[in-house]
Amino acid sequence: MTPIIDARELNRWYGIVMGLNNVSFTIPPGLTGLVGPNGAGKSTLLQIVTGQMQPSSGTLTVFGERPWNNPKVLRRIGFCPEKEAVHQELRPTTWLHSLALVSGMTPQQASQRVEQILEKVKLARPAWKEPMAQFSKGMRQRVKLAQALMHDPDLLVLDEPMNGLDPIGRQEMVQILRDLAAHGASILISSHILAELEPICQGFLILNWGRVLASGSQQEIRTDMRDWSEELAVKCDDPEKLAGFLFRAGVLSGFDLDLAEGGLYLRIKHPASFYEQWARLLLESQVVIHEIRSQSLSLKQIFEKVTT
Repeated sequence: MTPIIDARELNRWYGIVMGLNNVSFTIPPGLTGLVGPNGAGKSTLLQIVTGQMQPSSGTLTVFGERPWNNPKVLRRIGFCPEKEAVHQELRPTTWLHSLALVSGMTPQQASQRVEQILEKVKLARPAWKEPMAQFSKGMRQRVKLAQALMHDPDLLVLDEPMNGLDPIGRQEMVQILRDLAAHGASILISSHILAELEPICQGFLILNWGRVLASGSQQEIRTDMRDWSEELAVKCDDPEKLAGFLFRAGVLSGFDLDLAEGGLYLRIKHPASFYEQWARLLLESQVVIHEIRSQSLSLKQIFEKVTT
């Protein structure tokens, strides 16, 4: 599958501060989550993707071309920034109508598009002609999403779009994004809260300190980070003996003992290979096993471990 975004050895410096550090990844079509704690480099990356900033070195392409100063690429991108930069006395219809005209629509087309998009983002009709100074944070988020959709972009880039939304608003935002993806739009959405994105994204790019910690589907990330994600809880009559035996056999990346409970927590190096040998290893260890439980971590738990 041809990637929508392709980064190769991408760097961005702010003086002596490293915003992005030798970042390489690809993002396929579909709905991708950009995840990392505050200061991870997410906003820097989104500014490069949307052509607002040049990399210090390395390359990043969108639809096969560099976005910086490239109208051909930029007209295919819709951007919803985290910060708001709209005059508060404007009405959403006025603001969006102006954007539609700038995009090349006729006044009649612009009016039709404004109504269509405000319906899509589920902004209540009474608010359409009210000054945005009166809007809640959640209502302003809907207007920002609407402006990003006005020109029907092929790639939608959203920076923390869930901020300020109540639980119902978050559910509605999730449904809007799912509908857009189902109709062919590719979406890159950033958040510092993985739980917001885990139910809706097919793929993830996890950043911390300006570097890529993991990328790909949930299963690919779990496989790449198997030392974090694959654990077994074992109860046996001699946990120290079993831990030593398995560690010497080279199948563990680590373990924790709970001698009071007769418990042993195993971190597995290569799960597929380990489970093929598991029965034989138990027999050779000569340790009596009472209970085995999978302790495989969720993607959220993996994210919390590798970013702390």
